Amino acid sequence: MKNKTSKIVILSGAGISAESGLGTFRDKGGLWDEYDINDVATPEAWEKDPELVLDFYNKRRSLVLEAKPNAAHYALVELENHYDVHIITQNIDDLHEKAGSNKIIHLHGEILKAQSVNDPDKQYVLNTSKIQLGDLAPDGHQLRPHVVWFGEAVPRLEDAEELIMNANVLIVIGTSLNVYPAANLIYACTDKCEKYIIDPNELSSVKFKNLIHIKGNATDKIPELVNELIHR
Repeated sequence: MKNKTSKIVILSGAGISAESGLGTFRDKGGLWDEYDINDVATPEAWEKDPELVLDFYNKRRSLVLEAKPNAAHYALVELENHYDVHIITQNIDDLHEKAGSNKIIHLHGEILKAQSVNDPDKQYVLNTSKIQLGDLAPDGHQLRPHVVWFGEAVPRLEDAEELIMNANVLIVIGTSLNVYPAANLIYACTDKCEKYIIDPNELSSVKFKNLIHIKGNATDKIPELVNELIHR
């Protein structure tokens, strides 16, 4: 039964993409075990060694281009056929788009886009897997990844907060809720909002009214939850 007046907001993190083969950052064996944040993901890193930063994101971009959506991504598309569904993602990949979701806010940018170093509001869809030194934006300045680095403002945070404030249902998938300021978004929920967190690990610090922890992986548990919501 379709209920387009009921707003469901999805907050997704690296865990949902990990099940499509894209490495997470913070888990054991994640990207931060291989790279130092300060070397590749800050404005200071860019100033110090832009070539290293570009190489890091070029490698990630190649992996994203090859990655395919998983069952969790496709289940969220099916949910959109029945409810007003909005996705807020901390991920910089395009797996939600590839699956067919339509209303997506990328909090931390999109790796398949570039921006001018002179103006972050000027963004460009890349037609290549690589950005190299000397590649210029139309405004004549060097291109850099359209990614929010540590120490930079999250431009669409207020939009995301407003969505969650008006949500009837919030589903948190694949995020440890340890990355700020995005981790604060769950606090924008009303007490009446139904809250689901899908995570294979125990939750120790997240305690809210109407919160249900579904212990398991996204590809297993999201289709089950979507089926339940659709057939209410």
